[in-house]
Amino acid sequence: MTALEPITGLEPDALHEIARQACARIAPTWPLDRMIAVSPLWERRDQDWQTVARQLWQRAGIRLTLGAADYRQAWRDGGIATRHLHQALAEHGAAGTTAQLLQALDAAEEPGPGLPLLEDLTEPGIPLPGWPVLITQQIGQCCAAWFDHEQADWRPGEGSGLYQAWHSSMLADKGLSVLSACRDLHQRIVELPEHPQAALETAVRRLGLTPDDWAPWFDCLLLRSLGWASWCAYRRWQANLRGEDDQTMLELLAIRAAWESLVDDRRRDGDSRWRRWRSAWQEHLLQPPSATWQALQVWQRADELAWQERLQHTLCRATPAERPQQPLAKLFFCIDVRSEPLRRALEHACPELETGGFAGFFGLPIAYTPLGTRATRPQLPGLLAPQLQVSDGSGDAIRDRQLARERRGRLARQGHWRLFERLPASTFTLVESLGLGYAGALLGRTYGLAGGAAQSERSAWRRVEWQCLEPRLLEVTLQQKVELAERILKALGLDGPVPPLLVLLGHGSQSANNPQAAGLDCGACCGQSGEINARLLASLLNDTEVREGLRERGLDLPAHCHVLAGLHNTTTDEVQVFGVETLAQALQPSWLRLRAALDSATMEVRRQRAIKLGLAPVREQPGKLLGRLRRRARDWAQTRPEWGLADNAAFIAAPRSRTRGVDLQGRAFLHDYDWRRDEDGRMLELIMTAPMVVAHWINLQYFTSTTDNLRLGSGNKLLHNVVGGQIGVFEGNGGDLRIGLARQSLHDGRQWMHRPLRLHVVIEAPQGMIDRVIATQAVVRDLVQHGWLHLLRIDGHPARMERRTSAGWQALPMD
Repeated sequence: MTALEPITGLEPDALHEIARQACARIAPTWPLDRMIAVSPLWERRDQDWQTVARQLWQRAGIRLTLGAADYRQAWRDGGIATRHLHQALAEHGAAGTTAQLLQALDAAEEPGPGLPLLEDLTEPGIPLPGWPVLITQQIGQCCAAWFDHEQADWRPGEGSGLYQAWHSSMLADKGLSVLSACRDLHQRIVELPEHPQAALETAVRRLGLTPDDWAPWFDCLLLRSLGWASWCAYRRWQANLRGEDDQTMLELLAIRAAWESLVDDRRRDGDSRWRRWRSAWQEHLLQPPSATWQALQVWQRADELAWQERLQHTLCRATPAERPQQPLAKLFFCIDVRSEPLRRALEHACPELETGGFAGFFGLPIAYTPLGTRATRPQLPGLLAPQLQVSDGSGDAIRDRQLARERRGRLARQGHWRLFERLPASTFTLVESLGLGYAGALLGRTYGLAGGAAQSERSAWRRVEWQCLEPRLLEVTLQQKVELAERILKALGLDGPVPPLLVLLGHGSQSANNPQAAGLDCGACCGQSGEINARLLASLLNDTEVREGLRERGLDLPAHCHVLAGLHNTTTDEVQVFGVETLAQALQPSWLRLRAALDSATMEVRRQRAIKLGLAPVREQPGKLLGRLRRRARDWAQTRPEWGLADNAAFIAAPRSRTRGVDLQGRAFLHDYDWRRDEDGRMLELIMTAPMVVAHWINLQYFTSTTDNLRLGSGNKLLHNVVGGQIGVFEGNGGDLRIGLARQSLHDGRQWMHRPLRLHVVIEAPQGMIDRVIATQAVVRDLVQHGWLHLLRIDGHPARMERRTSAGWQALPMD
């Protein structure tokens, strides 16, 4: 075959369809300022879990298990027992014994094979770092420059597509021939097609790829540049929410394919590089996973079965708790796993309190634009598009315009100051210009002694100004407000006696010098604090006109009931409640008892968290412990401000009586749900298609960032450099864009703080209701039937549990 001999039967339409399908397999990653947890395998959910695990291992060396040492330790500690291994073997349809599985753990760990690309074959005379590193670096720098809209002062390829911008930069870069020691590289670049579709066709023809090669080859190429491919997928996701499309990923694929044709030396003799690559490609494509790899799959499943058994015992042996007859207050928390310990501690501190779990955006489909800015951000799950606009207001339009002008002026001055700080020479001149006072501020930030940065919505406000503002819906009629409030109240499931106080608690994190800080905030609010949503809904439900409209619709919030909004700081476990100064005198005793319970509960949660944060010596000293946590939140050298959602493993949709008083160790998302009040099953459908999916995304992000941090995580946080203002991070000064979580978010330096287990979803509802959702919702059906999560059902007193399998429901035995 000659270098450009056409492949018989090459059909461009079929080729481009396979390329489109490969692009569709890449899941999105969100920008840093709204970083939310996303399953990097989301777009592969139409395939079975084991099939995907095998494909990823074969094509990219990506693994979905821990290492052998982790399972060996779990076996020694008794976390995994023989019965779990036998059940896992049965599920896999594999033969083997416990002794053989233990022996497999002693075998040498095999590096991930991955399908070889032409760039991987070593060639005499090619200097370090070699083609793979050179290609990844070049693509990374090109994408960083082209996608950047915030950080750089110059953007290449303005007005052209990504492929055209890359092609132009390649033509202008004469240094690549020197770095690669390939003298005719520039001439090969000149020969490249000018359009991405033609580049794909040319690469396939040149490399002699058959139709059977196309899908794995395209997948392999995109997995080599997974970070930038995931960013392209985000652009596609946002375009789809607007009813549009985005083809940038196809251009990235064309760039990757073009590079493969560039490294081809055009020789086709018997010992040519191309011949050796084709031989290695075919060999790896047909090679089954090793026995060690298969054994690790069994150990991983056994680990999940062991956790399932413990969860079953915890829930089924618990005595259902009685709800307070006349509750003092009811507090609604986000379903976030960090809320579970606080809910438990609060109900223990004051049994007259009720708590509820609901998605932290509180059902508000909003985008928020802080007054005096143009920076609009979504405050709802990434699955959804905003429907309503929100800004701040004092109730006086003239006063609002004046405040907006003053804030814009302050922000502009701060912007110029920050520009001076980031200039290269500023590291030397800034302290000299400002004197030792600024050096003291630097030391204060280093040791967490200085005050923390204000939340973005409070930036450039004076305290008295901020206190007169509250979030307000824009261009919304009274009827729309009433309909919105009605829908949310029904979803909250507010039944029984209405207490004098209802408290909506959003949550947010606090850390300094942390590009991934938004990943610790509320995922349901698109990586933002839930404060805006909580305050907006409280204002809506306290509105007398809205209450009158609700009363006409059969939803009565009595006059004695007041709705408060608050914020749970998950780094320090402090709870701030807003607007208490407006409470009627008659409600002050209830509020004081609630405040005392909050203080007691947060103190207990901090005590529980102290050991995992390395603060055991001050665990029994409440004041000192809180001070250490506050300094930790402000310390710009702190790589582990908190553990976030590490160790999440379960999602429970059931009445609070099922879990009240049960210690779930901060590992469960808790969503209140009573199927008896959901006659048509619509609420269950909403839970299984929204909050459950968000929990699955979080679970798989933590899972994959742990099992393969090199490819699906973001590596060492100490080496992170922000790309494009808010796009993402490099690990170091270049390479591929990193996705997922940093190793410091998962590992404490000695051991993993997250155990990678697929999400266990426990629902209290009849079989028929759950099955109807599975039958009508393709996404839920894929997740359940293809093994992306484990679906369990609980009912009865004493409780019993069933597991949903491909064959139907199967009762789980109790010891």
